[in-house]
Amino acid sequence: MTVLYKANLVRGAEWATFFAERAPDMPFRLWPDVGDPTEVRYLVAWVPPDDIAATFPNLELVFSVGAGVDQFDITKLPLHVPLVRMLDPGITETMVEYVTMAVLALHRDLLHFIVQQKQQVWREIRITPARRRRVGVMGLGQLGQTVLERLKAFGFPLSGWNRSPREIEGVTCYAGADALPKFLAQSDILVCLLPLTDETRGILNADLFARLPRGAALVNVGRGPHLIEADFLAALDSGALSGAVLDVTDPEPLPAGHPFWSHPRILLTPHNASMTSPDSGVDFVLEIIARHRRGEALPGLVDRTRGY
Repeated sequence: MTVLYKANLVRGAEWATFFAERAPDMPFRLWPDVGDPTEVRYLVAWVPPDDIAATFPNLELVFSVGAGVDQFDITKLPLHVPLVRMLDPGITETMVEYVTMAVLALHRDLLHFIVQQKQQVWREIRITPARRRRVGVMGLGQLGQTVLERLKAFGFPLSGWNRSPREIEGVTCYAGADALPKFLAQSDILVCLLPLTDETRGILNADLFARLPRGAALVNVGRGPHLIEADFLAALDSGALSGAVLDVTDPEPLPAGHPFWSHPRILLTPHNASMTSPDSGVDFVLEIIARHRRGEALPGLVDRTRGY
């Protein structure tokens, strides 16, 4: 009944320590030391190994070590093996911190001040009150809802857009493709927290940017392929967008010389907005394994038809 971990090996060593403390009778291995592959019942991975079905014939559960699963080729995963995305409180809290930081940085013109500092320019920029800066969040799952709850404290007018309807106190919610233009028209700072699916790939494109208020700003903490790069750079150069904070790109990492590295209106971070905590991540995995053994519903279970 082995648990196999295949992700960051430094954090994997921490996972091993917590597993030894909390489930000493459950064998835990770090990739590539798989031991007997027929004994592997549970796989915790960022990117799963090739030919997963043949490699681990007795696999019972697969966990994504992150909140998303777009890095998985779901078609290669046996239909009888559930795929569970990580619902770790550490992911939520660090994502909320990052988005709050990004929204406030754009709201308070931090990108402009960084440029001015490099140019040794001392110039005030008039402050826009938070009550006049509208923030829109695309994707109203657990992360999106928690982000919006935190942003309420600053007094921003808040709206949210989702594939299916949601009701969130203090937030104007929109659902479906028909409602997207109205949502965009009142988003001075747009936050993308969408999962990556066939429907959302390339959604951050020229048409979307044209529907935002002129001079709007973007925070992308979804996935790199949400963004059409040429459309995005054109929107920045034309003034349709005033700036952006990007935690995800396509590809990752970006190659040397890529325009994102040096663009004065882009703040770039290395897919570091949120991170699974080994401590709480182990607790989540053990809880899901216990639920699976009892035949109970599994929090975080991925709907293969939706891709999340």
